[in-house]
Amino acid sequence: MAERDQAVHRIPEVLRDAGWTVCLVGEEQSGKLAQVTAGLRRGPDPSGSGKLITSGFSYWGLESTVAWAHACNDLYYPVMRESIASFSRRWRGLSERLPDGPLHYVSLGPGTGQKDQALLRSLDSRGRCGCYIPVDVSAEMLRLAQREALQHLHVPAADVLPVQLDFSMPANLDRLGTLIRRTVGSEPVVYSLLGNTLANFDSDTQLLALLAEKLLRPQDRFLLEVASTAGQDEAAARAAAQEYENSPRFREFVTSALLQYTDLQIDMNSLTCEGLVEDDRALKIKVIYRNRTGSELQLTLPDRSTVRFPDQDTIRLLLSRKYTRTGLEKMLVDARVTTVGETHEAGHTAFDGPAFGMTLLLLAPGDGTRPAGPNPFD
Repeated sequence: MAERDQAVHRIPEVLRDAGWTVCLVGEEQSGKLAQVTAGLRRGPDPSGSGKLITSGFSYWGLESTVAWAHACNDLYYPVMRESIASFSRRWRGLSERLPDGPLHYVSLGPGTGQKDQALLRSLDSRGRCGCYIPVDVSAEMLRLAQREALQHLHVPAADVLPVQLDFSMPANLDRLGTLIRRTVGSEPVVYSLLGNTLANFDSDTQLLALLAEKLLRPQDRFLLEVASTAGQDEAAARAAAQEYENSPRFREFVTSALLQYTDLQIDMNSLTCEGLVEDDRALKIKVIYRNRTGSELQLTLPDRSTVRFPDQDTIRLLLSRKYTRTGLEKMLVDARVTTVGETHEAGHTAFDGPAFGMTLLLLAPGDGTRPAGPNPFD
């Protein structure tokens, strides 16, 4: 144990060489591969509710990471590009509402790291920057995000602690919460879940409730960014889906997981983005790959087993949403969090379509009352 301690204590010296990154791996990666395989083994369903690539694994691996970085700069994918470009301005509207003193920053799903850089830069300029802890299921995304987030900043390498972990799992959040509290003590933490990442999860409300319950203390804050919609009819749903469908780089990104986990020969004409109205809470967008060959195919999975992929069967590659005001407010109540501050970007209105925007919320723990009904994560 003593020798291990000595090795750990030498890490800050090793990090003086900018070519090295220390990353804590918080779970068995072979288990994650089994999770991907299980999603692709699900039964046939022509509606897009059968086989799927679960959230997080779309970004798992070097090819997907590079494809995502390209998509974020695609002129035909304005949602993400404009979201990144406007983040600094929107963040300034909330930064005055943070607790006093040094602040530690935990970024859940840091993406390309550009938004993290804007937030860290504002803390650094005020001498308030503590530890930076990006958390993601993908080691490649962590490396990309850290490099971008810390560019031209004065954050000591010893204060940066990337964690490879699936933060949608309750047991993982217990361990992550313990790690963070041991690292920062009682000093306040700003958590973030940016880029409309929450909308990628089937049980989005339950995930937000879980994050608040497992991580947030009274002195902490949670920065949540979601896409929003003023309209909620079939025309708005089609326009929302078209935003994704129009981007060649996004289509390359979203099919990159299929290239990694199956031996499917990708035909971009078999990719569709479907917009649906989800009650009164959101527009839901499903990105689907459909077998349009007219015959049944066999998919070889990462464990070398094969599954049937019948004609017209589907694989759901990505799920997203744009929330209504009503839906967003209900989700915050059900997640037991309160809004401390909020900014809203109206966004663009291309092709005379409905306006979609981005809402940035600074949240604090609520009254602790649990919502009615079972928690699917339990």
